[in-house]
Amino acid sequence: MRLLQDKIRREGTVLSPSILKVDTFLNHGIDPLLMREIGREFASRFAGGGITKVLTIESSGIAPAMMTALELGVPLIFARKRKSLTLRDDVFTEKIYSYTKEEENEVTVARKLLLPGDTVLIVDDFLANGEAASGMARIAGQAGARIAGFGIVIEKSFQSGRRRLEEEGFRIEALARIRSLENGAVTFLEEPSGPLF
Repeated sequence: MRLLQDKIRREGTVLSPSILKVDTFLNHGIDPLLMREIGREFASRFAGGGITKVLTIESSGIAPAMMTALELGVPLIFARKRKSLTLRDDVFTEKIYSYTKEEENEVTVARKLLLPGDTVLIVDDFLANGEAASGMARIAGQAGARIAGFGIVIEKSFQSGRRRLEEEGFRIEALARIRSLENGAVTFLEEPSGPLF
């Protein structure tokens, strides 16, 4: 997706050979026009998949997932990283390790929100080692839901996440696939082409 790749080049900051900071438009500050285009792109790529719900994890996945759900005309569910007083029992739970934050979170989804027979599209901001994605897949599995695939905004293709998910038989659609963050520069696996949107 050329619009996204251009935005990453202009506003992304390479912090190390494995960490890209995109806090001005994706995971702290949010560019709503870009999120709208991301939602449209995911909806287009997964059209006809019978999707009944979009699933993500708080908090950085919520914006692109919300716009995707809006375009698909289905509800959005986000897994919570901390249990609230109103979310105690009757939940699906999974432990997910974040390499970026160097912490493990137990994420939860209320059982009443994700049902057997649902077909879910899992949307997230990044795919690196696949921990969050696999955790979300396990939650969908606990619910008896079918996974239509994964919509990933930015994939770090030099890490193992895609391979891990493909080995589990999942479809992955990534809008920006990064080949390398070496020498402080972003190199994409597929260079932008075609129209801006």
